[in-house]
Parts: sequence; structure tokens; C-alpha cells
Amino acid sequence: MTAASLPLDTTAAAARTAPRPDMLTYARLDLRRQLRDRMAMFFIVGLPTFMYLVFGLGSDDRVGSGNVAMYIMISMACYGAVTATTGIAGSAATEQVMGWGRQLGLTPMRPLAFVVAKAGLAMVVAAMPVSLIFAIGAATGARGAWTDWALGAGIVWLGSALFAIYGLAVSLVFRGANAAGIASGFIVIMAFLGGLFTPMSGIMLDIGRFTPLYGYASLAHFPLTSGYLPTGEQDPLWLPVANVLAWTVIFSLLAMWGVRRSRART
Repeated sequence: MTAASLPLDTTAAAARTAPRPDMLTYARLDLRRQLRDRMAMFFIVGLPTFMYLVFGLGSDDRVGSGNVAMYIMISMACYGAVTATTGIAGSAATEQVMGWGRQLGLTPMRPLAFVVAKAGLAMVVAAMPVSLIFAIGAATGARGAWTDWALGAGIVWLGSALFAIYGLAVSLVFRGANAAGIASGFIVIMAFLGGLFTPMSGIMLDIGRFTPLYGYASLAHFPLTSGYLPTGEQDPLWLPVANVLAWTVIFSLLAMWGVRRSRART
């Protein structure tokens, strides 16, 4: 070995032994950044909590195995959770489109680690409005069987993952810095059609049954209501299940199409 080769060997050895960026460290830093975004956290946590306090507090009329306060609590937790997953997944897609992915490509961090970190972040943040609103509901008179609480919270949280796919799909299809905002704006419209803010009837209910938030929210309410609606009608369990499965396929196909279109442009 010559003296001239030593610096090259040392550099190569350093590159081989350099630690990869810790995925948990990246996720922690991203979570800290998300929590500092006061406007986003207001819409994720503050607004649905406020709406529960306005519309659900003291509403003790019977609904299914619980009361109206419980029903509204689940609705507002749904809204907060999907706002979180939509916004975070949408911003992740926008970051990729706007060049952040190329910056990460210059680091040893693998694409899979980035995806896992963002997915974990979305679900952690989605748990915040669910936990807070359910805790406030428990303290302010929301009533239901323990299975209503456990199954309702679980479905709200896990089901919000569907809207991470939605946020990803919309941001990849529309592209640009405002894509995540567009996805979040559509959430408000879908929340109205899905009956989260006010019960629907007649033709609006018929239209709403085909919208993504209707199936998700109906599944979350099902342990409490057994499918009965405020109008007195009853939805069979297969209806919200089919709705969620169908929209999962649709959003996944849109996301894949958006990825292919993005790659074709580069």
C-alpha cells in the first residue's frame, strides 16, 4: 500500500462506517415541526374539539346504545383524524414533487424509511384529536357501552389511514405547492356530504352514501347505532364496508397514476 492511497482508503472506510440517518430521529424532528405549525394544529385538534363543545356538550338524547353527545363526539373525532392524515400525506407528496425527494436522495436515508416515517407521523398526529375529543366527551356526559368507546376510537383512528391515501393521491394528481390545501378543502365538502356536521336526508343522503367520509364515519358510528341514522333509516353493515373498500381502491389507483405521471415528466 502506498502513502498516496491512504487518504482514499480512509475516505472509503469512513463512508462505509458512516451511520445512516435514524428514521426515528427524522420522524421526531418532523413531528416537532408539525406541532409548531399552529394553523395546521388548529384545524386538526382545535376546530373539531370546539365543534364538539358547541354541538355535543349536554346533548343527552338517546342514540342507539348511547346519547347524542357520543354520536357527535365520534363525528368530530373523525373530522380531526382525517384532517391530520390528509394534510400530512398531502404535504409529503408535495415535498416529493417540489424536489425534497431529490434532496433526501443525496443522503443515505432510504425511500422506504421516508415513507414509514411520514406514515407514522400521520397516524401519531391523527391520534391527538381522537384522544382529546374522546377524553373531553368522557368528562362532559358522552355515554355509551364500553364497546362503543373502544371500537369507535379504534375505527376512527385506523380508518383515517384511508385519507392518507386520499391526500397522497390528490397531491400527486394536482401537483404544486397548493395541492395539500386543495385536498384539505375537499375534506370539508365531503364532511358535509358524509353527515359529520349535520344529518342528511332525502336526495342529499342518497348522494352522501357514495362519498368517502360517509362510509368511514358510518363504520365508526356503527357500534353505537347499529346502522340506524338520525332519519330513522338503517344502513346494513356491508354498505359502509363496501364504501370504504371501494374508495381505498379508487384512491390507490389515483395515487399510482399520479406517481407514474410524475415520473414521466422527470
